[in-house]
Amino acid sequence: MTEQQPSPQAARRVVIVDDHAMFRSGVKHDIGSRVQIVGEGEDVPTAVAAVLKAQPDVVLLDVHLPGGGGVEVIKQVHVTEPEIRFLALSVSDAAEDVIGVIRAGARGYVTKSISADELVDAIGRVAEGDAVFSPRLAGFVLDAFSGSIDIASVDEELDRLSQREREVMRLIARGYAYKEIARELFISIKTVETHVSSVLRKLQLSNRHQLTRWATDRRLV
Repeated sequence: MTEQQPSPQAARRVVIVDDHAMFRSGVKHDIGSRVQIVGEGEDVPTAVAAVLKAQPDVVLLDVHLPGGGGVEVIKQVHVTEPEIRFLALSVSDAAEDVIGVIRAGARGYVTKSISADELVDAIGRVAEGDAVFSPRLAGFVLDAFSGSIDIASVDEELDRLSQREREVMRLIARGYAYKEIARELFISIKTVETHVSSVLRKLQLSNRHQLTRWATDRRLV
């Protein structure tokens, strides 16, 4: 009996970078039989070390990581290995996150709502040199390079907020109640209230309605 040959997708060597161990386990469970998982990272130093050691075809990269974020991983790896390809896989669909990693050198950006089949396909396409984006995110890239989005001004104001404050800000702007935000981020309602107060103070806004308008105008939701 002739041994079945692996599909081209199964030959893709992948490193998974995400600071949540459960998410990495989930990705391995969902696509591990269709690609080769050859390394993992949970922050910038471990990610860079894993990528340089494994020399993968594609790195699945979360945008927000301890130690400098996904952008820093790409920059450090590309100093010595500019041919390694990165596919951002993030819960964030904010314009500045998309543009930031693309400018750093990522070949694509998809959100964590992607299906396993779509993710395997995206990995294969990025490995072959294609650029891959979730449909809505492709518009951000086109707008940024056409000058429709002033990324510099967006970054300047967002720099005032911590990563957790940005997460709370986006959920508030999407209409989430404090209780829903607490459940989504695994924090207390009191902590949510503290973050919202801090966000409003730093952005010099008075209420959540102004915050929603601020975020919508900057395409952050």
